[in-house]
Amino acid sequence: MNAVPQAVNAPLTRTALFLVVTVNPGLDQRTSVRSLCGDLASLVRSVGFRDLDGSLSCVMGIGSGAWDRCFGQPRPAELHAFREIRAGGRHAVSTPGDLLFHIRAEHFDLCFELATQIMARLENTASSVDEVHGFRYFDARDLLGFVDGTENPKGQAAVDATLIGDEDEAFTGGSYVIVQKYLHDLAGWNALSTEKQERIIGRTKLSDIELDDATKPSSAHNALTTIVENGREIKILRDNMPFGRAGGDFGTYFIGYSRSPRTIEQMLDNMFIGNPPSNYDRLLDFSRAVTGNLFFVPSETFLEEVTVDEPTAVLVPKSSDVEQLPSNLPVPDGSLRIGSLKGNRAHE
Repeated sequence: MNAVPQAVNAPLTRTALFLVVTVNPGLDQRTSVRSLCGDLASLVRSVGFRDLDGSLSCVMGIGSGAWDRCFGQPRPAELHAFREIRAGGRHAVSTPGDLLFHIRAEHFDLCFELATQIMARLENTASSVDEVHGFRYFDARDLLGFVDGTENPKGQAAVDATLIGDEDEAFTGGSYVIVQKYLHDLAGWNALSTEKQERIIGRTKLSDIELDDATKPSSAHNALTTIVENGREIKILRDNMPFGRAGGDFGTYFIGYSRSPRTIEQMLDNMFIGNPPSNYDRLLDFSRAVTGNLFFVPSETFLEEVTVDEPTAVLVPKSSDVEQLPSNLPVPDGSLRIGSLKGNRAHE
C-alpha cells in the first residue's frame, strides 16, 4: 500500500503557527511522543470539524536526536542535525528543537486551539522553545515589501520536489523540512532605494517580475537560491510567513520542504558563504537568522501506525549529527527566500 503523506503540500493559508519543542529524556516522554504520533490525525480532524471551511492542517517533523530516542532503526537516510554556518559576520545558527508542528488554517483560532491540544498532550513531556504566529501580509508579500513564494512548484511538480520516493524505500512519502526565523532591519532596508532593493532580491518590487540576467547581480537572492543539477532546476516548497509585534521583533519565518535536505543546505551555503565564496546574499545585511532546525517529516501512514509499546533501539547520536556535512552533493528539488526567486549553480 502506498504511504499517505502528511499535509506538506496543503494550500497556502492566511495564518499559521510554527511550534518547536524539545522533549525531556526518559521512557515516559518517549511513550507520550509515540502516543501523540498515532493520535495526531484524529486531533486535527476534531479541531478542524469546528470550522469546515477553515482548511486546518498540521505537519509534524521529528529532529535527529528525538528520532534516535523515540524510534531508533530504521532511520531516515538523510536525517541529521541542522548544519551551522559561519562566514564573515553572517551566521546561520543551529538551535534546540526535537519536534516541529507546522499548523495552518484560514483563521488563527483553529491554529491556536490545535497547538493548545498538542501541548496538553505533551504536558510534562516537552517544552516549547519557539512559537511563532505567522500571517499573510497583503498580496502575499513579506515585510520587506516583495511577493514571497512566486516560484513554488505546483501539482505533480510539488509532489516530486517534496516527497521521498524509491531513494529511501522505508520512508516513502516522507519529506525533510528546514526552518529558520529571520529578524529584519526594516529601517536600514527602507533607507535603500527601490532599485537597490530589487537588485538584492532579483525581482521587481511592484510587479514581481524577475530581473533579466543583464541587470541582475550574481549576488541577487534569487540567483544564489536557485540550484541546478544536471541542467535541471531543483525545486523546494516554501510556506514562509511574516510575523512580529509592532513594538518588538518582526521578520520572516522561513520554512522549506524538500525530498532531500541537501537542496536547502546548498542554498544556505550559497547565501551565507557565497557562490563563489564572498559573493554572498546581500539580503543578509538586513536579515539575521536567530533559529535553525532540520526535521524529518514521516508520512501520515507512518505516524498512524506508531504504537506506544513498540520496542525501539536507543541509538547513540552519530558524529554526522554534530559535524559539518559536505554540501556539494547532488540534490533533488529548490529556491529560498526568506522568499521566492531564481538564479545559478551551487558553489564548489
